This record gives sequence, structure tokens and C-alpha cells, in this order.
Amino acid sequence: MEKRKRNVQIIVRVTEEERALIEEKMKQIPTMNLSAYSRKMLIDGYIILLDLPEIKVHTVQLQKIGVNVNQIAKRINEAGRISADDMDEVKRLMEEVWRLERRLLLQFKGLVK
Repeated sequence: MEKRKRNVQIIVRVTEEERALIEEKMKQIPTMNLSAYSRKMLIDGYIILLDLPEIKVHTVQLQKIGVNVNQIAKRINEAGRISADDMDEVKRLMEEVWRLERRLLLQFKGLVK
């Protein structure tokens, strides 16, 4: 037998109804890996899945800003100096980052009661 990282086996017996309930809960995560799900539940006791589209939108916007900053950095490195236009653009981009951060924090504040 191969050497396994996890070489201790735990057997848990359940009823058909309990198995169906476990499978339903696994679909909420979603996962089909019963071993990983069981290990996580046995060790931590709970799993929290946050599907927040606001975070995804926020991440995409930050990635676009990052691309712009990289383009400006490349121009600065090529020219050996920073132009007033580039500096203004960096300031504008940073203001946009902080605006996005404030909006995201306000959205999270609305989730917490």
C-alpha cells in the first residue's frame, strides 16, 4: 500500500436519512468530496461559504486599476521621470481605490446587524 499523508481511517455509520441530509448540506458548499467535507466538519464544526458578488466586482475593478498603475510605472521607468499627467492619473486611481473601499465597507456594514 502506498504511503498516504492521511493514514488513519475513521468510520462513521449513518442512516439513509442522515446520509441524504449530509449530501444536501454538501451541495450547499458545493462539494462532492465527502472526505474533505467530513474532515472540515469534524475539525472545525462548521463551514461558512460567503458568495458575495460585491467582492467579485470589487476585485475586478481593483485589477483594472492595477493594470493602469503598471502601465504608468512602465512609462516612468522608460522615461526616468514622472510626468504631471501620470502623477494626476495615479492620484485619480488612488481616489478610486479608496472610493471602492468605502463602498465595500458600507455594503458589509449593511450585512452586520
